[in-house]
Amino acid sequence: MPHINLLPWREELRSERQRQFISVAVGAAILMAVVVVLAHLQVASMINNQNNRNKFLDEQIAIVDKQIKEINTLEQQKKSLLARMKVIQELQGTRPVIVHLFDELAKTIPKQAYLLNVDRKGKNISLEGVAQSNDYVSQFMRNLNNSPWLTNPRLTVIESNRKDYPGSSWFQLKVSQADIEKMDDSPDKTDKKKARK
Repeated sequence: MPHINLLPWREELRSERQRQFISVAVGAAILMAVVVVLAHLQVASMINNQNNRNKFLDEQIAIVDKQIKEINTLEQQKKSLLARMKVIQELQGTRPVIVHLFDELAKTIPKQAYLLNVDRKGKNISLEGVAQSNDYVSQFMRNLNNSPWLTNPRLTVIESNRKDYPGSSWFQLKVSQADIEKMDDSPDKTDKKKARK
């Protein structure tokens, strides 16, 4: 019976399998390295894109913040202008009132009396004057009470025969300005009547 030596064939098969294993291992290592590099490049690209988006958003936020500051500044300027306009309108509306008040004081004061000082704070008017007697002060107060422009006269001080005004009655009284809105001959209502005609 012949003897067949199988050792070289097995040795060759083993070395062939070893070469194949090394080739597969090297291929797998190369493939893994390629995958890692591609994944790294992909992640780096995503990070770069996100950084660019963040930078763009930061720039847009800075622009919007600047616009908000400008809007706030404009709103403050608008409020300031509206407040000024309101004051001007109030002054324009009450400008003829002082003329009417002085005219009314001139109409109501008796000829035997005269005023030394007139002080107006809001709707309260303080009057200081001299009359020939207390009767003329009373008449002046009645006239003020009957006036459409003035109301609620209150005598605060009256002195007779002062050194600086001998033979006369020096007086101080307070009176309130009537509510112009309710008056028939107020400047606003007379203007409206003229406009209707």
